Amino acid sequence: MLITTTEDIGKKYNVIGLVMGNTVRARHIGRDITAGLRSIKGGEIKGYSEMLSEAREEAIQRMTTDAKGKGADAIVSVRLTTAQTMQGAAEVLAYGTAVKTGKK
Repeated sequence: MLITTTEDIGKKYNVIGLVMGNTVRARHIGRDITAGLRSIKGGEIKGYSEMLSEAREEAIQRMTTDAKGKGADAIVSVRLTTAQTMQGAAEVLAYGTAVKTGKK
């Protein structure tokens, strides 16, 4: 399935509608300790980077599943957002417009 942040994919398509996928991830106490130490020294907090990367991939996969369930073969205008849902937890949301290009 084609997934793109642009609206133009070089061919005509029929819009199916909004699709989305999300996940909520919580911090791990071990990561918090490492993050606290890293904030003193400076640098990347790899544990958090990995957690957010995995969360983005999961949200995109869930959005793709939503699109396939609606008969789409592409998703255009994809966006990702993050939000803190509670202390120590964040939501990653992927959303876009499901389309059908007619390509088999």
